[in-house]
Amino acid sequence: MTDTEKTAGDQGTPPARPEAIKAIPVRHYGRYVSAVVAIAILVAIINAFSQGKINWHAVPEYFFDHRIMTGVSKTLLLTVLSMLIGIVGGVLLAVMRLSKNPVTSSIAWFYIWFFRGTPVLVQLFLWFNLGLVFEYINLMPFYKDYWSNFMTPLLTALLGLGLNEAAYMAEICRAGLLAVDEGQTEAAQALGMSHGRTLRRVVIPQAMRVIVPPTGNEVINMLKTTSLVAAVQYPELFRYAQDIGQNSGAPVEMYFLAAAWYLIMTSVLSVGQYYIERYYARGSSRSLPPTPWQKVRAHLTTFSSRKVMA
Repeated sequence: MTDTEKTAGDQGTPPARPEAIKAIPVRHYGRYVSAVVAIAILVAIINAFSQGKINWHAVPEYFFDHRIMTGVSKTLLLTVLSMLIGIVGGVLLAVMRLSKNPVTSSIAWFYIWFFRGTPVLVQLFLWFNLGLVFEYINLMPFYKDYWSNFMTPLLTALLGLGLNEAAYMAEICRAGLLAVDEGQTEAAQALGMSHGRTLRRVVIPQAMRVIVPPTGNEVINMLKTTSLVAAVQYPELFRYAQDIGQNSGAPVEMYFLAAAWYLIMTSVLSVGQYYIERYYARGSSRSLPPTPWQKVRAHLTTFSSRKVMA
């Protein structure tokens, strides 16, 4: 066989494939150590609580007590009303803060500075005890009412929580409005849209993607902050739990009960926040993140397909 034939035969033979690379996963020993430490701490905490003289049977006994359920309903009502005051006031303050009028912008700045700089509990006591320096309140001509009759615990709670929340919502709304590119407003005005319609149809829908997530956090925080109004004699969940604990001789158990109800309510609000954020995320990404139910269905489908293949 000549050299030419050998070369032709070599060209006809397919080259041998390289051997497959055997990948050896990196062992993360730190993960195992941290997991063991976390489990040990959890076991230690459970063991510490198991040794305490806690009457755990009192928690399910009073869990659906009519006083507790009344406290839950009042807590939710106070949360909704306070957030309404905070959102409406926050939008107005944000518009005032962004105004080119130095008077309105200065007033909004001072309001935000004051209410963000003082604790909520101090504001509640301030509203509740203003009757010590004001004998009566005169809101309108020919109308006068004594401060002690006018400033009820409910009104004190709404003013203390709602006005304080308006300061935080003002900054959230202002950040959302500033996040929208100015070209959007200029394009809408070039098409002949009025300023109000530009805000409703162009600016606010885009700003909601920035406003909704922190607003959801503020709602959850407001639900927990309502426990402070027990100091101004308004009966809500924490106040009812305190009263039941003092009368039944199980104060610690009632605190665990109140904490359990707060966890339930905040969990429900967190689920609602997730779906609202998912709704306003339309158009910002090509595919929306899957819902928890969609994730469960995907895992079940994957598990069943693997079982059939096996």
